[in-house]
Amino acid sequence: MTAKSNILIVDDNVSLCKTLSFVLQRKGYAVTIAKDGLEAIERVKERPFDMIFMDIKMPVMDGVETYRRIIKIRPEAVVTMMTAYAVDDLVADALKEGAYAIIYKPLDIEKTIRLIEEAKQRRQGALILVVDDDPGTCKTLKNILVKKGYEVDIAYAGEEAITMVQRRACDIVFIDMRLPTINGLETYLAIKEINPQTVAIMITGYHHEVEDLMEQALYNSAYTFLYKPLDMAQVLKLVDDVWERQQKTG
Repeated sequence: MTAKSNILIVDDNVSLCKTLSFVLQRKGYAVTIAKDGLEAIERVKERPFDMIFMDIKMPVMDGVETYRRIIKIRPEAVVTMMTAYAVDDLVADALKEGAYAIIYKPLDIEKTIRLIEEAKQRRQGALILVVDDDPGTCKTLKNILVKKGYEVDIAYAGEEAITMVQRRACDIVFIDMRLPTINGLETYLAIKEINPQTVAIMITGYHHEVEDLMEQALYNSAYTFLYKPLDMAQVLKLVDDVWERQQKTG
């Protein structure tokens, strides 16, 4: 990460906040501190952060609830939960909600820094193609994925997507089932023929109307389906999981 990378620390333990902030600043990170969940939410409204470290047990609002509210504001947020207690239920809830990692107090500073670096590096190099004739969906997906470190191209029609894949292979492709000329299934099959390694995530706002097409796509090894309106937290977790698996196997 560069010196301009932004870290938010959320903890009612003032001493821990100051210590962790001092160490991270010495390493070149820009650090903001919030004393509780409500203040963290306000800080997140003001600006995005590359990583958020958040205590699970806090007064007024615990870390899991704070995380849920932050994700609604910034679905791309990468949050690592911190705890000094055996709060298995809260830890499980945090991971289920999509928290990046759990670290235990007293903090291992070197491990903490590795988490920051790995969160950025593991996404570098992935190319994602979004194929949808809805400019709003394309813009939203691109903005969120780019903030998470992915490179994103957009195609508004199946033929355009196929031409783009012929020129440059993509790692993951989001394809709307209802496109203006050739449909999403035809687009997917053409892309798969060009690059069988591409992972396809099909999207639709018309469940029943395209049910047969969805079944055919899954039969032909499409990875999964998502329904509009898209849950951006789910989208990001899915992309992270796919890209991490590709890196391990590739």
